Amino acid sequence: MQACQCKVIKERSLMIVNTWMRWAILAALSFAVAGPAMAHSEKDALQAVAEFFKQATVVAGPTAVDCTLSGGTKTRCFSITVKPRPGNYTPGPWCPTQASDGPDKSGIWLKDGQVLDADGTFMGSLPQLYKDNNWQMVDPKTGKIKVTDTREACDAAARPDVDPKYRNYCVQCLPEYLEADHQTYVIPLEPRAPAQSSEGRLSGAGVAFNGVRLDGPAPVDAILGAYTIAPFDDCGGHVNLHAGYHYHAVTDCLNKSAPTAAHGAQVGMALDGHTIFARLTADEQAPTDLDRCNGHTLAGLGYHYHAGAPGGNSILACLSAEAGCALEGDAQACDASRQRRPPPPGGGPPPR
Repeated sequence: MQACQCKVIKERSLMIVNTWMRWAILAALSFAVAGPAMAHSEKDALQAVAEFFKQATVVAGPTAVDCTLSGGTKTRCFSITVKPRPGNYTPGPWCPTQASDGPDKSGIWLKDGQVLDADGTFMGSLPQLYKDNNWQMVDPKTGKIKVTDTREACDAAARPDVDPKYRNYCVQCLPEYLEADHQTYVIPLEPRAPAQSSEGRLSGAGVAFNGVRLDGPAPVDAILGAYTIAPFDDCGGHVNLHAGYHYHAVTDCLNKSAPTAAHGAQVGMALDGHTIFARLTADEQAPTDLDRCNGHTLAGLGYHYHAGAPGGNSILACLSAEAGCALEGDAQACDASRQRRPPPPGGGPPPR
């Protein structure tokens, strides 16, 4: 047992995903023996977690904690508190302000599996795009586009029950509107298979390597039903006052700066403890053997996910193992079995 532990430590220079797999095997053996061996394997795991999130703005952790997963399993998790602030780029832009604004002054929108530039031309084409003349995003005389440009406007429009006065607005919230902008993720150190897979929108898909939340599908129907557009930036993210800055798509922007292994870019960790890779592998191919949750098993890697296509509004379709928790602020206690209610109409707290 000790020799196996030493091997893990000596091979720390290998890619994070291989370290994680070696720890998972080590941990499985440790459960059968006394406490010191278990403590040592947790230490190895926490070191791997810290390395994986080295590009994140970490407030606290990672530490090992007791947790209850979504299926009721009581186990050990890692807890890490991070700020959703990517270190290698500034989030935005989102909304154009004039019909003449191009892609450099706007974000993107997702429709029918496609990624569209949400620029001034796009805003002007909404009546044709959605076959509905109630869309009037652009002032025909001035070319001005109505944008939620205050915290109050953001609060009134970025929610399921949009204030009617913000119909035909481009909705954007800014990171500086947030009073507390950190979240705690409590994720199982060893994935535990549930009786059935769980929907990824339950509490989000997971967390990216840079500390930004990988969320469930954006409530596009609710957004469009209020005659609003809430663009994502080119990295697939936007802001609301509940979740802060978060992703609804994994784009090349995220893939290029993610830790890389032979299989491809490792973009995040799912709430069930499985690794999330980019949609395409290192040879630019999309795996053809993915299950309904976008996962598959490979020798040396074990089970892992691949992010969905950017235009699909679904980073993960579901989770294959029991989920941990995504908690606001620096809360530590995780009982995911009490968080299994479906989201309210419109997709949960303010449109994500």
